Amino acid sequence: MCEEFTLPNGLRVIAEHIPHFPSVSVGLWIGAGSMYETAEENGLSHFVEHMLFKSTTRHSAREIAVEMDAIGGQVNAFTSKECTCYYAKVIAEHLPRAARLLGELLLEARMEPEEFEKERGVILEEIAMGEDTPEDLVYDLLAEAYFGDHALSRPILGTGAQIAAVTRDALIDFKRRHYRPDNTVLAVAGRFDPAQLREIAEEVFGRWQGVGESGRVLPVQPCAGRVLTRRKDIEQTHLCLAFPGVAQDDDGLYALSVLNNLFGGGMSSRLFQRIREEMGAAYSVYSFPSAYMGCGTFSVYAGTSPETAQRVMDEIHAQIDLLLKDGFTDGEFTMAKDQLRVSYVLGLESSSSRMSSIGRNKLLRGEAIDPEEVVRKIEAVTREDVERAMRQTLGGACAGAAVGRNADAVRLL
Repeated sequence: MCEEFTLPNGLRVIAEHIPHFPSVSVGLWIGAGSMYETAEENGLSHFVEHMLFKSTTRHSAREIAVEMDAIGGQVNAFTSKECTCYYAKVIAEHLPRAARLLGELLLEARMEPEEFEKERGVILEEIAMGEDTPEDLVYDLLAEAYFGDHALSRPILGTGAQIAAVTRDALIDFKRRHYRPDNTVLAVAGRFDPAQLREIAEEVFGRWQGVGESGRVLPVQPCAGRVLTRRKDIEQTHLCLAFPGVAQDDDGLYALSVLNNLFGGGMSSRLFQRIREEMGAAYSVYSFPSAYMGCGTFSVYAGTSPETAQRVMDEIHAQIDLLLKDGFTDGEFTMAKDQLRVSYVLGLESSSSRMSSIGRNKLLRGEAIDPEEVVRKIEAVTREDVERAMRQTLGGACAGAAVGRNADAVRLL
């Protein structure tokens, strides 16, 4: 069970006490991500994340790094389309120290002009690195192909032109509007003293005040049938398809996840067995669902040689047609469902995964889901549920993307 309370400033705190764990994970989940950015703001959520690890009013960037290493655990951050998270995983006795460090980064970052320019260069290099990582590039193209002009189509890092042009004042204004206590969840999971946690939360974050409001998320209108390609002189051709999925608060996600396991989610899946094992036509081939607020996608990826790219793409469509025509066996259904349940249960052994689950769900859905309830929902999935998900997802129109020497020559749809 999770304990929840809200500070007077609106900061929501959710904590799962697991006394037999040797570690504790703490995370600040903030409603700032590329989904909330305008076209002119694209990349600012990620830029802010970088800047918070620079100097604060009390410590230089080097001193912050030393403190992070001194804690002896993991201290880091990430930005996604829907949120930004600053987190630490430490031994239980270091929870107060970790929370104070995260609080200092959040509330006392100086965002100095010289550090801003340095980090601009770092992010531009990160964007360039993405251009040299075709698997990442094809996912960005796929999002653009599927979501069109919607904010979900934009890359989390932003574009090189956008980051090169952004001003420090714009970055500070973006942080001011989105980084508010009422737009943040403090999540803790693992071994800790519940009474001490309340004291720490009030001590570190109680003085935090915020102004402004987050951007409005617009409804998604998928661009079915759209294809985007990028020619690059690389050894492999990277292929992607995106079908309609389900939103993260839709219980249909459990059935879709079972479908994913049997179709392309693992080594025993149809795509892996047919395209890699039987045909030997690709080293990497898989499918995966992505769930957002109000929408979702079901994607298929394959990396193969330019010479076999069309053959692999044709086989992916053939496997989709075969699944829609003949369905799946009881054995496939049972195995896929068991895989989903077991992988979820094993994930509960990590304090960081427990913290991530309750923090993300509290921020984006307004409530954390009890792990036993999740297991019950997985076990309740029926063949009919998966068949319905199969028809709704794979039976719909899709978008496609490809990167490689012959990317524009491959028929994706």
